[in-house]
Amino acid sequence: MSNHKLAFIYTPEVERLSYPPDCPFTTRRVVQTRQRLLSFGLLGGEARAEVVPRKATLEELERFHTARYLEELQRAAGGELSVEGLHMGLGGSDTPVFKDLVEYGAWACGAALTAADLLLAGTVDIAFSLSGGFHHAMVEKAAGFCYLNDVVLACMRLAAAGKRVACLDVDAHHGDGTQAAFYRRNDVLTLSLHESGKTLFPWGGFEDEIGEGPGLGYNVNVPLPAGIYDAAFLMAFDRVALPVLEKYNPDVIVLELGMDALAGDPLTHLCLTNNGLMNALGTLLRLNKPLLIFGGGGYHLENTVRGWVLAWRTCCGEEEHDFSAGMGGCMLANSEWPGGLRDRERVVTDEQRRAVESELHSTMQILLGNISFLGGDSA
Repeated sequence: MSNHKLAFIYTPEVERLSYPPDCPFTTRRVVQTRQRLLSFGLLGGEARAEVVPRKATLEELERFHTARYLEELQRAAGGELSVEGLHMGLGGSDTPVFKDLVEYGAWACGAALTAADLLLAGTVDIAFSLSGGFHHAMVEKAAGFCYLNDVVLACMRLAAAGKRVACLDVDAHHGDGTQAAFYRRNDVLTLSLHESGKTLFPWGGFEDEIGEGPGLGYNVNVPLPAGIYDAAFLMAFDRVALPVLEKYNPDVIVLELGMDALAGDPLTHLCLTNNGLMNALGTLLRLNKPLLIFGGGGYHLENTVRGWVLAWRTCCGEEEHDFSAGMGGCMLANSEWPGGLRDRERVVTDEQRRAVESELHSTMQILLGNISFLGGDSA
């Protein structure tokens, strides 16, 4: 059993809010994750608390976003999309206009700030804010289903309290909005392992994007080749991400735990299993730092829910007792894989291995050559 105190930040408000029905992003992910945790008896009590957040205020949202951008969001949610709103990214295929866009985003930002405050107060060690993870939203631009950047707001809250923050993003998509927010700062390290911008939106996040000015060396990208599998991902994590984190020595780690890196996600091209992601999470837990976990992407509903439930259980220290294994699809509401929460191991073909290793070798050469520089000066 773990001695960590966990908080699951959740409001019933998300159950009445939704993206358009044809949008790949669905708010049902966090609703079903909570239901699954309750059914397993993993939620409730002082050590595994469910915490209801407040909605972020306009003043709090303006700490990152501009007033005119927030006005355009409100206008669009009310059914009026202006030319200026279009220039701010609204109305695209990945930024649909719908009535709940501001309210859902404000609740997600409120959940993020609630989680940050719990960590600052020392009330909990690990806080899950799965309703958010909107890492593409810029100061004045929406993108990638993201309108309000809750990740940035939480990092800003933690940094304002004097904490050294490491924002680690393992979502398949590069967190360009989060990177841009802290690109010239050294109190928030941004570290991202994502599918290469050569093959996936937002078409950036390359090795040479390492920060500017005071932030030089405090932004680290590990672009991953399409088809990457667990062993190759964990090699990159252990040889780049872990040394950078250890050098920076953060007071708190913010983790974007998107599940769109899993094999079978309809929007990405990676081939991880949740076993690989849980191994990386286990490494982070051994650093013994306060941890704020965001949801982020994940467009295969059942795989995403199963991965997040497994992450919560891993943080609870329940991993050695897979009580769900063998219960089968009926108990898990999963007709695809009857073996419990963990994914089956995937066979890696020789062709896949050669393609991944060739591209990853070039990336690692660059990053390992700069490893003493990345992460900035030692604290």
